[in-house]
Amino acid sequence: MENTLNSGSVSGGPVQRRPRWFARRGRDVNPGDRLFRAATALMALSVLATLLLMAWEMYGASAASIEKFGWDFLTGRNWDPVRDDFGALPFIYGTVVSSLLALLIAVPISLGVAVFLSELAPSWLRAPVGFLVELLAAVPSVVYGLWGIFALAPFLRNVVEPFLAKYLGFLPLFAGPHQGFGMLAGGVVLAIMIIPTIASVSREVLKAVPVTLREGALALGATRWETVRTAVLPYAKSGLLGAVLLGLGRALGETMAITMVIGNRAEISASLFAPSYTMASVIANEFTEATGDVYLAALAEIGLLLFVVTLTLNILARLLVWRVGRMPKGAHA
Repeated sequence: MENTLNSGSVSGGPVQRRPRWFARRGRDVNPGDRLFRAATALMALSVLATLLLMAWEMYGASAASIEKFGWDFLTGRNWDPVRDDFGALPFIYGTVVSSLLALLIAVPISLGVAVFLSELAPSWLRAPVGFLVELLAAVPSVVYGLWGIFALAPFLRNVVEPFLAKYLGFLPLFAGPHQGFGMLAGGVVLAIMIIPTIASVSREVLKAVPVTLREGALALGATRWETVRTAVLPYAKSGLLGAVLLGLGRALGETMAITMVIGNRAEISASLFAPSYTMASVIANEFTEATGDVYLAALAEIGLLLFVVTLTLNILARLLVWRVGRMPKGAHA
């Protein structure tokens, strides 16, 4: 009887299978199943609705600034609450430069950690080292900020910045007074904070590389390093790029730690020793003091810019990591 129903014909005739969607809907006849599917779908859609609502609310809050300044808000360099004259360029500059500096420091370290843990480390060492790396992500950002104030800034002021100024002072990047607090300190703190993100994702991406690629390279006489360089890394480059973009999104949105060490001065300077400001920092520092409508709208527009940039980078990074995950299986056991 069951075979007859599934085939839809008398025995001896051609077998006709029901469409999958029909079978799936048939299983959902139970009201409890339908309710469960509707509830989970509603939960999933609530995430998208939350993002859209956040964007809409920030756009509405920044309407006065958008109407008054238009596109000039992105290129303006003045930040004068007294005259209601606002421009976001110094904050955009500080956010971009500090994040790129953090990537310049963190990416080589993170990729080295990921390659070591996935390719070279003995099995007894992988779990403890991986746990310690991921533990960095659990440290509150305010703790990083306090460490930057009491340990990093004095070290930069007394050791690193004089050394850089002595040998590379002819470059604009390393000119100016040695203050300890500034773009360099902010970049170092951000680099330490994004290392666990990039390292953890990169490690998983490298573990997803088929083991046959490694075996083929080793069979042809390649060393362990040549195997990693010629077989593993090229295969995983999209996922590694996604890991880097995830770290960049983390750096762009960081607030407390970098606020405590970057100096918080709305200016554009070529020197890494000079104080600067980021979009997240200006919102955290000045939102409670903003009284005028245009002032509040300008801060809301900066938040909207940061929201759009961070969301775009995270979506792009997730797509790149997903692309590696869709490749043929065969990772380490």
